[in-house]
Amino acid sequence: MLQLNTDALMVTPCDEEEDNMAMLCCHGKNGEMFMLTRYPDEDEVELTWDYEPSTLDGLKVTLGATTLLVELAAGDADALGGKDQLQITHATAASDLAEVEETLQNILKGTGTFNRT
Repeated sequence: MLQLNTDALMVTPCDEEEDNMAMLCCHGKNGEMFMLTRYPDEDEVELTWDYEPSTLDGLKVTLGATTLLVELAAGDADALGGKDQLQITHATAASDLAEVEETLQNILKGTGTFNRT
């Protein structure tokens, strides 16, 4: 399992300037970058890890107060350098988690699974 520590999860549930794209992004303490994006008219989610984009289906994401667990289908492990899980430890403000949840639901609707712990 890959691990990433970040100060905060940055989200946009629906970016009108980017054709209503939903986006979650964060940067690790060691310069890593993780991003999930999806346009409302597309069936696939794009995952970017260390600036390398991949398209996925069947993604499972679990959001907790201080963690975000991203689980990939076995065939998509190359998107995370051969790993099928990424655990992100974050310090996102509790008041911002509703927007994070809305964004993840927009990204995963019909193509993945979202859980909240």
